[in-house]
Amino acid sequence: MGSPLQRRRRPAVFLFALRLLLSVCGAARARARGGGDLRQVVEVPGEPGSVVWAVQLSDLHLSAFHPERAADFRRHVGDALAKVNPALVLITGDLTDAKSKDLLSSRQEEFEWTEYHRVIDDVANKSGLNKELFYDLRGNHDSYGVPEVGGMFDFYKKHSINARLGRTGAVQSITLQNNDRKHLFVGFDSAMSVGLRSPTNIFGQPTDRLLSDLDAALSQWDNQSTSYPVTKIAFGHFPISFSALTTSGRSIKDIFLKHSLSAYLCGHLHTNFGRNLKRHHTSEQHRFSSYEQYFQFDIHKGMSTAVSSGNCSARTESAAEFWEWEMGDWRSARSMRILAIDSGYVSYTDMDFRSGSKDVIIVPTFPLDSRFMQRSSDPFDFTCQATSTAHIGTVRALVFSRYKIESVIVKVYESHSGSFNLVLEQEMEKTSGKEVRGAMYTAAWKRRDFSEASPDQYWFQIEAVDMNREVYLSERRPFSVNGLTAKISWTWKEFRVMGCQWNQLYFPIMWTTLAFLFPLVLVPCTSLAFYDIQFMLKFLRPKKTRTISRAFTPVNFEFFRVELSKMYVIWSGMLLYLLYLVFFPWFTGYAVTENHNKMYFHYRGWSTKYLANSSSMPYIGLPDVMVIVLPHLLFVVLPAFLVIAAERALYLGHDISLRAKKDDDHYKSWYTKYVSIFYWLRKILLLLCMPIIWKHWKVCFPFNFDSYTQNFPFCLSDFIPFFHKSMNSFMMTIKYQGVVFSFLKLCVFRRASILTRSYAQHCRTIVRAYEVNPFLDAPVYCFGVPTLLWLAIYRSSSVGVYQI
Repeated sequence: MGSPLQRRRRPAVFLFALRLLLSVCGAARARARGGGDLRQVVEVPGEPGSVVWAVQLSDLHLSAFHPERAADFRRHVGDALAKVNPALVLITGDLTDAKSKDLLSSRQEEFEWTEYHRVIDDVANKSGLNKELFYDLRGNHDSYGVPEVGGMFDFYKKHSINARLGRTGAVQSITLQNNDRKHLFVGFDSAMSVGLRSPTNIFGQPTDRLLSDLDAALSQWDNQSTSYPVTKIAFGHFPISFSALTTSGRSIKDIFLKHSLSAYLCGHLHTNFGRNLKRHHTSEQHRFSSYEQYFQFDIHKGMSTAVSSGNCSARTESAAEFWEWEMGDWRSARSMRILAIDSGYVSYTDMDFRSGSKDVIIVPTFPLDSRFMQRSSDPFDFTCQATSTAHIGTVRALVFSRYKIESVIVKVYESHSGSFNLVLEQEMEKTSGKEVRGAMYTAAWKRRDFSEASPDQYWFQIEAVDMNREVYLSERRPFSVNGLTAKISWTWKEFRVMGCQWNQLYFPIMWTTLAFLFPLVLVPCTSLAFYDIQFMLKFLRPKKTRTISRAFTPVNFEFFRVELSKMYVIWSGMLLYLLYLVFFPWFTGYAVTENHNKMYFHYRGWSTKYLANSSSMPYIGLPDVMVIVLPHLLFVVLPAFLVIAAERALYLGHDISLRAKKDDDHYKSWYTKYVSIFYWLRKILLLLCMPIIWKHWKVCFPFNFDSYTQNFPFCLSDFIPFFHKSMNSFMMTIKYQGVVFSFLKLCVFRRASILTRSYAQHCRTIVRAYEVNPFLDAPVYCFGVPTLLWLAIYRSSSVGVYQI
């Protein structure tokens, strides 16, 4: 039976074993669910004890056609990581390019993945970091043409670091801990489960299951009793503006607001749209008008700008908020980011390796950049904790250098009317300690001296001098000791990708365009028919007072019948084409590279009827299909239909004016009234055509000599016949309508030519991307608009408007 002591220990041992078994089973269920290890904790030893930092890289796009990307990555990143010694290395998607040389087709190439495998191993070995500190996520390029995640064509599952280390879940988390502070990093993969080929694969497609796992990962420390809050960082590939809603209507943004994230790190957009791709999210946005679900016009929308009242005993509950920071790409910008968390305050510094390696890297950690401050909706931290927290009373910066640093100086400038005046220059001291992870420099300052109400009045900069007397400067940044944020605005290109919620805008834009196109077709077929017969019957009478004879009535009816048949042939075709776009598939093609079944493309997405292992959803790829649907409607169908309508209006105006000239004495007053009606219409159309003509000259005769010599034969062969016809048409019609009307007709004719050419290029892209046979798979889509466009011109030219 054993001793009494042994008998007392048995229940305790049993309970401990039961808890251990339950924890193991729970972890196994989390991994099976895709959540990964939700309690992985890494102790960060050494000094400086209050700071941890990580490195982010994104959009490598290693390509078989651009070997310099991999070469530069191997050359620069390994040395930089060895110098910086980060606690984590985050690679947020698009590891390989998966595009053809002409960028028109996409498929996974195993050579690019083996190259990534070798390069990332070389970088990890050269940096001296443990490979377990590397986290690489999947991007949309990494899923192009992959029919099934984990299948034989999913090379990410074979060559990525996450896969080789057994991180198979869609959600991965790791907690860095130092000085009793926890810093939670949670990464997630929201790429498509069925990887469509480009271009209908640009949105993140989170599922309800993924959001539940993400919620669980972010809340793993919420029930822990600790005197310090947990700093939470999320990282993924897709910005929120390019992330779709789940089937139940949930959003990643709602999960982040629930947990008051410090920052969400992402990539995907590169630097082509700008370097200010940042966005502040807050729960206060729900108080504004309903347009917030579609647009956010300001970076700091909903951010509090009120100075604290100074009552530190009564602290009000602040709104939930987080920052979204998209970083530049490695593909073209050679960008790398260092994210620093200093006593709970998060900041970042971006570097550009296009000019070569960096001998000295300066990362200011406090004060924060007032343009992108964390916890800035709560000025309480700055006004009330200053008396008890020593961190606010010092300026701090991390300095990483290949050579010995001789001195580090902080400089504070006061901004006035665009000029900067130096108001403080103070040397910083290096902190010392055992097991130093990085060099931290600090300087005490009287922050109350800079407590102005304006958040961008004072700017600071760190200057470092190495043993070779080389001087290195950090970026000059505004700061605020009141917890206020400086105003900053997006450019138009930045607003398009960060301020617009495209997954919400797709259907409103599409249906609005169709709501304009259908009346454009239907209204002339109904109202103009009645108006034209009444108007033309009056016009063709020899005298207004003459009684209509039976002999003359057939002439009028015959004229109207001919014109009405011409009008209905074109407009009926336009109506049928719009109905086809709404109710029928646009084309069929290979949406997935390795799947030999063609799929149907609708405005609602790709049909899954012929997709192997098809999902329960009838369509996939929404709202990604907007990259084909909206350009086709807005830049092909809409201008083409407007040109057809303008062409018809020009014909009617020209024909009626010619007939009116024959009997000026009888109808001089009517003709003057008629011309006055159409005069301003012609003026407006002329103004609309002028930018089109300017764009044509810019395209055909660019200022770049290489482009000029390349495009000249095509443009010249296209321009000479047009010029000959244009001059003939101009000379024949100038005596009837004047310069304005003649030039207007030339603009319409030229616009039709440009539309046909651009539409052919658009169709060529679709044909290459999805291996579409235009005659068998997409006859209506490829040839419908050009046929209608040139039919309208032929009808008018056959009766004299463009007789050349």
